[in-house]
Amino acid sequence: MDLFDGIETNKLEISNEAFLLKGYALANEVALLKDLTQVLSQAPLRHMVTKNGFAISAAMTNCGALGWVSDRQGYRYDSKDPITDNHWPLMPESFQQLAISSAENAGFVGFQPDACLINQYQVGTSMGLHQDKNELDFNQPIVSVSLGIPAVFKFCGLTRTDKTLKIPLAHGDVVVWGGQSRLNFHAIAPLKMNTHPILGAYRYNLTFRKAG
Repeated sequence: MDLFDGIETNKLEISNEAFLLKGYALANEVALLKDLTQVLSQAPLRHMVTKNGFAISAAMTNCGALGWVSDRQGYRYDSKDPITDNHWPLMPESFQQLAISSAENAGFVGFQPDACLINQYQVGTSMGLHQDKNELDFNQPIVSVSLGIPAVFKFCGLTRTDKTLKIPLAHGDVVVWGGQSRLNFHAIAPLKMNTHPILGAYRYNLTFRKAG
């Protein structure tokens, strides 16, 4: 049974074919957090580096058939964890259900994610403006889930100089974008001091994609 069936959605369109689903992940919060802990035990978080050798401030790992990797060779998807040479952990069913249901609620039917990038943000950590463009099919949306302390999501246009929307995100919020907004630039502002009763002074971001 899909645990998200029948959940009333508080949906806000933030841009063309981009939506904020307030608190949507809370319907299955216990399973999500349990499965997140399991994934992190199998593929520990690490600070990847850019091709220029700079460390990415957010700690990262993956689950699913493919995982996003950044190193001196550049950005890419790989079926194996470069640290252990093992396949990434399987994507938990709770993750899959949330990603597919969120995409459907935003109007993107048939989304089947094969990659989930997990970012861990500490207080003061940020993510600069960037596009998600290492995937093969830009017709598939991006589903981004916020867990833990609040953050401000910056959503721009197709260039870095376009007007930037600043969208507060709380624990359980989901953002979905695709179609006309699929390649929009986006970012996370530096996290302010806060504490979540379960996750402490951290924010976890689950980003679901159809990469292959």
